[in-house]
Amino acid sequence: MASSPKEPSAPKEKPADERELIRELAMLLDETNLTEIEIERAGLRLRVARNISIAAPVSYQPAPAVSASAPAPVVAAAAPADISKHPGAVPSPMVGTAYRASEPGAKPFIDVGSKVKVGDTLIIIEAMKTMNQIPSTRAGTVTQILVEDGQPVEFGEPLVIIE
Repeated sequence: MASSPKEPSAPKEKPADERELIRELAMLLDETNLTEIEIERAGLRLRVARNISIAAPVSYQPAPAVSASAPAPVVAAAAPADISKHPGAVPSPMVGTAYRASEPGAKPFIDVGSKVKVGDTLIIIEAMKTMNQIPSTRAGTVTQILVEDGQPVEFGEPLVIIE
């Protein structure tokens, strides 16, 4: 009852199945407005990403240690580790896509300098086709917005600084 060393551990997908899977992932990127997605299935690892061009040049710095893949725009001369530990940082409660307005072309919920109260909607995060309003946990003035419209965010990633 000894097992053969060449015994397959999982069936390999055929190239046609791989192409179909890539097509499905590309369609999922379009549906969710994500910029990349990666899966691993039966020993096959696939990563599908798209390049998004930005009309105006924007400076970027690496995101806090919580997310190594999503860049955060530079808003102030502060180290990334300092931003995540800022007492006024509002972290993302979930993984998803952040939106600054209720719909494309609408006025953003907040801008830098906006006064907010506890419970005011700061941003919407789309996760699993559900729009989740992210409320302010404190009253104050928005001093930094750390995400751009349509940017993927990770759990715990700072979204906004309120002072």
